[in-house]
Amino acid sequence: MHVVATAGHVDHGKSTLVRALTGMEPDRLEEERRRGLTIELGHVWTTLPSGERLAFVDVPGHERFLATMLAGAGPAPAVVFVVAADGGWMPQSEEHLVALEALGVRHGLLVVTRADLADPAPATRTARDRLAAGGLAGVEALAVSGRTGQGLDELRRALDRLVAALPPADPAAPVRLWIDRVFTVRGSGTVVTGTLPAGTVSAGDELLLGDTPARVRALECLKEPVTSVNGVARVALNLRCPGPVERGTALVTPGAWTRTDLVDVRLSPAGPPGPPEPPGSAGHPGENVSAGPGAGWGAADLPGRLTAHLGSAAVICSVRPLGGRIARLRLARPLPLHAGDVLLLRDPGRSRGEARVLAGARVLDPRPPELRRRGAARERAARLARAVPDAASLLGTHLLLRAAELRALGRAPGTGPVCADWHADPAYWSGLGERLPEVVRRYAAAHPLEPGMPVEAARHELGLPERRLVAALVRPPLALAGGRLVTDQAGRTGQAGLPAPVARAVERLGADLASGPFRAPEADRLARLGLGPREVAAAVRAGALLRVAEGIVLLPGADARAARVLARLPQPFTVSQARQALGTSRRVAVPLLEHLDRRGFTERLDGVLRRCRTL
Repeated sequence: MHVVATAGHVDHGKSTLVRALTGMEPDRLEEERRRGLTIELGHVWTTLPSGERLAFVDVPGHERFLATMLAGAGPAPAVVFVVAADGGWMPQSEEHLVALEALGVRHGLLVVTRADLADPAPATRTARDRLAAGGLAGVEALAVSGRTGQGLDELRRALDRLVAALPPADPAAPVRLWIDRVFTVRGSGTVVTGTLPAGTVSAGDELLLGDTPARVRALECLKEPVTSVNGVARVALNLRCPGPVERGTALVTPGAWTRTDLVDVRLSPAGPPGPPEPPGSAGHPGENVSAGPGAGWGAADLPGRLTAHLGSAAVICSVRPLGGRIARLRLARPLPLHAGDVLLLRDPGRSRGEARVLAGARVLDPRPPELRRRGAARERAARLARAVPDAASLLGTHLLLRAAELRALGRAPGTGPVCADWHADPAYWSGLGERLPEVVRRYAAAHPLEPGMPVEAARHELGLPERRLVAALVRPPLALAGGRLVTDQAGRTGQAGLPAPVARAVERLGADLASGPFRAPEADRLARLGLGPREVAAAVRAGALLRVAEGIVLLPGADARAARVLARLPQPFTVSQARQALGTSRRVAVPLLEHLDRRGFTERLDGVLRRCRTL
């Protein structure tokens, strides 16, 4: 099926037209029928000659109900713009067109009604010119009479042509259903209605309403019960939801949208066309950069407080100009947004006759960074002035994002990940790779006795969220070993990468132990050799020394060598016998035997005797 909204000045026959096309009454309120004035949104539908089903969202035309009009027209992909032959182009015709233009509606029909009461040609010419200037150039125009039926058959065929030309909706897209009506059904509970522009909703689905889970108990499409429906469609959902549900909120796919109250936007002025903007101020394709006040217009020309419309939502916002047409909006409540969404900015407090729809605001970043430094706002505006709201632009700001974060911002990753599901700005990632060797070199200079830089320290230095991102940056001559980043640097020896002074001290210790491999030196001798506690610890980490116990160090392999010596003794043996066989002191023999016990070379039989184990 397809959905279109009506638009046009009050009392130009919008409701009469859809009533004639569908045979259904769009005005559901008694007051509407009594006054002959549409106040609330009406929903009716028909089957076109091709067999396609088409739903209409009939919107009010009175200026007092512009917010309601926006709630109905905002989610619809196309519009039937109605102008009365005997009324011509009127103030609400203009305001509705300005709103549609700011929202980016580019598909529609021009229908001149009451062709039985006046010549439709003058109204058609004027309306065509205005629509062409307002983003709806080339739309088909027809003259009809809802009262007599004149032109209705041709209009039905034109509607068929319109819906056939609409871009197809993606059934796999994330759901965002803006709620335009809420009511309660006895025995069922809360029911909401809205236009589903894309995606799929099925019975049993769990969606989010703000931060609150809402389960779809049942659904209808055009009053018919269904188990699943794809966009574009008019739907009614019976919800199980613990909290209150209000019009202007949205049901969304969990994790697929960024719920935010702060956005950076590029503004596009609304209103009659003006002179083109100067070079360098071009906006995103489809934005009306040459509309309204024209050259020189910017965010600073807007009031500081406006109402932002998106879908059926109407939210007060404050406007912070950043520079040129770039602004930061602070919304009074969070909305589920994607980069590329278009908000409509309106000043409801303006007096009658003044333009109330002031600008469209294309969302460039739904998760903008803080602006703390002096001049940061100006730099941000310069960066966003020509930005396209795509993955590359978002990564240029945020530098590093998970794939799920990019999707929640509304953009699929444009390139492959740099590590796992992490995506990075190419220049930023390349810069990190260039920085890492220097970071490791500085750490080695500041910590010469450590065998390398801990990965956690490198992560902190580079400001990365995960250690595995550090590992992904490692390139020769760097290597990852034992949770540390190591490199063959000048000043390191071949002996386990020890600093040269420590390596020479170990060599001198080896000379001391050559004649008595188990006579571990005292602390003062170690100090004279240049092996203080830090140097000993570095040598032990590097495998250049064996720490038997605190203050007892031997050469690597001394424990296995001692076990071979002890294996030649009559079994079992005492500490004294072991001390004599090893040619060492009790100070060394006792901790060495305990070390051998722990290593499994020996086992203790009682408080006196040990024996060697058969390995």
